[in-house]
Amino acid sequence: MPKRTDPTLDTLLDLDGFTLFFENGSWAKGRVWLIEPDEARPHGIRYELTLHDRSSRRLLGFDNAHAVPRPGGKFVEQPRVYDHFHRGPKDPGRPYRFVNAGKLVEDFWKAVAEVMKETGEEL
Repeated sequence: MPKRTDPTLDTLLDLDGFTLFFENGSWAKGRVWLIEPDEARPHGIRYELTLHDRSSRRLLGFDNAHAVPRPGGKFVEQPRVYDHFHRGPKDPGRPYRFVNAGKLVEDFWKAVAEVMKETGEEL
């Protein structure tokens, strides 16, 4: 297992298995687990943090389950990016710059607040 060099890691790991229901019927959930670091996930963490509307349609997701295309020219070789986020159910994902576990948690909840505001629902 990876060494715990990130002091904010426990904050992220505490989100594993949570489901939070909002008054408007929306809900957020998290799955987080430690893995052996590899090329795709050098930080040694697999995660899925999502926000869904009352009909269970995903509105937002931060995860590293699959690679996403990187912006740039098609003739420039770039490494595959696994850390990414989705805005809306049809968004294929955009790269997310993973800094540490605490920043991921902060960015997720900030994005949740933005999406809720955009949809007319305040937290």
